[in-house]
Amino acid sequence: MSYHLATYRSHRGPRSAIRVNGAVFDLEEVTAVPNYATVLGVLADWDSADKLLRNVSKDLSKRQPLSHVKLLAPVHYPTAIYGAGANYVDHVCRMAEILGLPLDPDPHKVGLKPWHFMKPSHCAVGTGAGVPIRTDTMDWEVELAAVIGRTARNVSVADALNYVAGYTVANDLSARGLTVRPHLAPNSPFKYDWIGQKVFEGSCPLGPWIVPARDIPNPQNLRLKLTVNEQLRQDSSTSMMIFSIAEQIAHLSSCVELRPGDVILTGTPSGVGAETKEFLKSGDMITAEVERIGVLTTVILNSESCA
Repeated sequence: MSYHLATYRSHRGPRSAIRVNGAVFDLEEVTAVPNYATVLGVLADWDSADKLLRNVSKDLSKRQPLSHVKLLAPVHYPTAIYGAGANYVDHVCRMAEILGLPLDPDPHKVGLKPWHFMKPSHCAVGTGAGVPIRTDTMDWEVELAAVIGRTARNVSVADALNYVAGYTVANDLSARGLTVRPHLAPNSPFKYDWIGQKVFEGSCPLGPWIVPARDIPNPQNLRLKLTVNEQLRQDSSTSMMIFSIAEQIAHLSSCVELRPGDVILTGTPSGVGAETKEFLKSGDMITAEVERIGVLTTVILNSESCA
């Protein structure tokens, strides 16, 4: 049985669920496993949980239509969120063109490794969430996100995808106007402010659910799209990644132990607002989509509103 793994809001608080054929089922109720009340509990037991969920006997009297359920970030909350920087060929080429810079060589050929930043776990919000605008240069970034389901330390590239439980859609919102510290010289090593740019309330929309990895035979060949108010802004493929998902997992695991519930944002393609200087404003509706996974929506609120 195919299913999607999600977290929904209930009177008991955030609860894990599976989505099957358009209906949502509380995971603890259909499995009778108390630890599966949260998606983190499911991911901590992923090898057994995935087998169980594919053969679970559903109590149809307890089904909830998807339209009646408020979905939260599918992992509530991730144990860690890692974000890949400058990881799509089309995006890197476009930014080099705009800035009048020579195109950097393939990092593989000069011995470079992937690089990542981090977001706090509570920055994650679900589909349909409202995010208060942070600056007048707030930007969008559609990304494929990999959710870790097995502890990974010093894993090889060849084996790395075996540690992925599943995939979801991410929108790595960025406050471009807070990227640099204006009072410092351009060549200062302390010029860039990654927290200012990447860390704010609601800066990591995730969702709508997790599709198990075994249902995504080739994560390096998925179409990504993003629209703002129904106008297409990004349209690319995960085949344009510079460092593959496996390479990213292998590198991260060489630095730190990856744990079930960690989420890796794997980079964004060309089409971000920074390329055209067109940015988000209050009232904008963002729709981010990854082939075979789903659609993630985000509404930009004015700065006085709460998500």
